[in-house]
Amino acid sequence: MVRFYIRVSGRVQGVGFRWFTSMTASRLDLTGWVRNREDGDVEMEVQGDEGPVEEFIQAVSQGPRYAIVEDMERKKLTPEPGERSFHERGSLW
Repeated sequence: MVRFYIRVSGRVQGVGFRWFTSMTASRLDLTGWVRNREDGDVEMEVQGDEGPVEEFIQAVSQGPRYAIVEDMERKKLTPEPGERSFHERGSLW
């Protein structure tokens, strides 16, 4: 079990990025959350088995069709036991 914080910058708001991450996480049976930041970035935490998490990170680095990912920061975190779903959080503003 691994958990990562990921922050994506570029053209990542208004292009279905949060929906894309939620659907990808659901398909890969991952947990965590995603939200828009006031500065135009999108941030998330994702948790699950290492293989599916790496597949998720690869998908997020590309983003949905109309997104342009310019930079992606990721940081390994301590897993949170008991988390059951991946969800969209309210925007940070």
